[in-house]
Amino acid sequence: MRFRPCIDIHNGSVKQIVGSSLSDAGNKAEDNFVSQKGGGYYAALYKEHGLKGGHIIILNPEGSEYYGADLETAYDALKEYPGGLQIGGGINDGNAGRFLDKGASHVIVTSFVFKGGIINYDNLGKINKAVGRQRLVLDLSCRKKDGRYFIVTDRWQKFTDTELTLETMKELSEWCDEFLIHAVDVEGKASGIEDYVAGLIGAFSEIPVTYAGGIHSFEDIQKLRDISQSRSDYTIGSALDIFGGSLSFEEVCSRFND
Repeated sequence: MRFRPCIDIHNGSVKQIVGSSLSDAGNKAEDNFVSQKGGGYYAALYKEHGLKGGHIIILNPEGSEYYGADLETAYDALKEYPGGLQIGGGINDGNAGRFLDKGASHVIVTSFVFKGGIINYDNLGKINKAVGRQRLVLDLSCRKKDGRYFIVTDRWQKFTDTELTLETMKELSEWCDEFLIHAVDVEGKASGIEDYVAGLIGAFSEIPVTYAGGIHSFEDIQKLRDISQSRSDYTIGSALDIFGGSLSFEEVCSRFND
């Protein structure tokens, strides 16, 4: 169970947002924290602490007026820590190689694979061929609807018809190296973890999985460890003191990281 740090980029800045508030219209989001430091600062911090496999997420679409600034911030991070960070946000078979060339260890993909609300196997095959299974992470971020959890796309704004289940995870694990799962309904709210998602990860053992969403205390980390049977790596965002929260980054690095 390892701590996987994050660098979320929105409107050109490193931020922590409430995930469910994100909207492409007007480039809006409810901010928890807006950093005065760039992506390179956080990448250097993670490198200093030996934290590998963290992720950069670009939260503006490619057509946004802020996308160029997002890329600059992301590239600064990749340059500072080559091979140490994954990157996601608008990745497809045409641009994935650019991010790998800039130093990303993996690319993270959702919307390109879940076109039209279902698994698009043509696109899944294209991105798999473009980067290789060993450098592909599938983001299975989910939201709850009618008592069930469905994968969401387009920066968590659109529900797909694909339910997040153990069967879905097992099927998709044949195509990629890891999963990243944001529990979007609790993302950025520091309100505790989604037990169902943690339980799914605990029942799954094919490839590594990183859980993100709601962690705001060491009790939450221990709960995730217990429910997932120590099979889940984890991300903490706005609860960390480096992002304006109260949870010590230094202490997180020294605990629950085995």
